Amino acid sequence: MGKAIQITDANFNEVVLKSDKPVLVDFWAEWCGPCRLIAPIIDELASDYAGRVVIGKLDVDANPITASRFGIRSIPTLLVFRNGQVINKFLGAAGKAELENKLLRPALTV
Repeated sequence: MGKAIQITDANFNEVVLKSDKPVLVDFWAEWCGPCRLIAPIIDELASDYAGRVVIGKLDVDANPITASRFGIRSIPTLLVFRNGQVINKFLGAAGKAELENKLLRPALTV
C-alpha cells in the first residue's frame, strides 16, 4: 500500500512547485483529531493515484514557513497544485469519495 510522502519547508519547492504531475498537499498536525481521522484516506489515495498524482503531508507545526506562505489557518487543509499553482482547496475532514470527486478528479482533467 502506498503512503503519502513527507513534505517540508526544505523540499516543498522541489516536490510540489516543480512537479510535472498534480500534487495534493495535506496540511496537518499531530494534535489535530480530524487530521488523524483522514490520514489513512490520504495514504489510500497515495496508493490509488500512484504515478498520476503526487500526494504528500506537511506538518504545519514543523514547517511553519510553508503553512504561513499559503495562509493555512485551520487544519486539515488540502491544497492541489498543478504547475506550481493552487488549483483546488478543501478545508476539514472528508471521506475518500468526496476528496476524489472534489480534489483529484478535477486535477487530472484540467
